[in-house]
Amino acid sequence: MKFFSYNIKQNHRKLFGLLFIIFGSLILSGFYQKENPSYFSERVKIALRDIGNTLLLAENDSTSLILPVKEVKDYEYIVSFQNELYIEPDVLVHSIKSTFSASNLPEDYIIEVIDCSIKEVAYSYQIMGPKENDIIPCSGRTLPSSCYKIRVLFLIKESASGSKIYPISALVLLLVSLSTGFIFFRKKKNNSINATTGIELGKFKFYYELQLLKIEKSQINLTSKESEILKIFSQNPNQLIKRERLIKEVWEDHGIVVGRSLDMFISKLRKKLNTDSSVKIINVHGVGYKIEIS
Repeated sequence: MKFFSYNIKQNHRKLFGLLFIIFGSLILSGFYQKENPSYFSERVKIALRDIGNTLLLAENDSTSLILPVKEVKDYEYIVSFQNELYIEPDVLVHSIKSTFSASNLPEDYIIEVIDCSIKEVAYSYQIMGPKENDIIPCSGRTLPSSCYKIRVLFLIKESASGSKIYPISALVLLLVSLSTGFIFFRKKKNNSINATTGIELGKFKFYYELQLLKIEKSQINLTSKESEILKIFSQNPNQLIKRERLIKEVWEDHGIVVGRSLDMFISKLRKKLNTDSSVKIINVHGVGYKIEIS
């Protein structure tokens, strides 16, 4: 009887925490009907320069310039490059999605890659609403080296009433809701980590299912692709893994074929593993990679 009562209390706490999160989210979504345009514009420009840098690094280009980002009109921007470059749609789509998410930019947008020489759209795609409404064609087909501009159009519905701020009581409730939700999900995540057996990589513990690296008290989140790559490495420590195998198991078996995307994800993994000097991803030129654990 005591066990049954305990379970009821636990369920009530979870339900109470969930209601707080939902209510807080509703308040947050209406807290500002319209964002300060100047801050929005600056965040977009920073995000687009970061995306441009990712595209250049994917080509092993760390010297050519990303030209100033132009705001054509409200919610429409263009980023250009000093030199010609190749563009892989997969790298472009992933980079924009992750950078926009990290910068808290709108989730609905249209991307166009414009060929400067002919002033026509060489590649475009749309992200809107539920995932099934996304339109991302020509995945895996690299655009040939040329002069390109990337045009971004955010699809934003504005409120005619302009800015709207809720009273201080709503703000207090919002903070309480978010704090409760944070504590609830933090406990839930820690319980998940404790219940999952991690793979030891030097001082790290790698949790494949959770897409997580843990070292001492720090936690490092991984993308799905980073987790897939690190899983292969962790199962074959100090062994050479050919590029073809990594590409096949991580991308090709899912219907997507990529080339230089692998190098980009390896570079990101190296940065996340640099806390422990005993764990290194070594490049065997023209052959593949191996993870060395000393």
